[in-house]
Amino acid sequence: MSLIRVAFSLFLVVVVAESAAATRSPSAFVQNAIYSNRITIFSKSYCPYCMRAKRIFKDLKENPYVVELDLREDGREIQGVLLDLVGRHTVPQVFVNGHHVGGSDDTKDALSNGQLNKLLGKSQSQSH
Repeated sequence: MSLIRVAFSLFLVVVVAESAAATRSPSAFVQNAIYSNRITIFSKSYCPYCMRAKRIFKDLKENPYVVELDLREDGREIQGVLLDLVGRHTVPQVFVNGHHVGGSDDTKDALSNGQLNKLLGKSQSQSH
């Protein structure tokens, strides 16, 4: 193999390895989760506030992408990314179409005042 081919092969290995590491980073995961899903909820499986937020979407017949931070090895790091991103480390943190709705009370309020349906692109009559 020529020296150029060896160098190029090594370059590709490094680029692929760096790309794989970046997609495994908590920050990249959070961004991907928020912008690749219509609804994303960062949650903890045992949290009653998280359960309430998830129930709101179930009642709306929506199927959110849920990240259960307590069931992930990188959950603490993801929670740190959320703190940097939205200024809160509490759960749940709800995102709809890339927009940060907030926690459980914020989600409930957004449902009550029509903002949640607006973010979901639904009319009030579609939600009942």
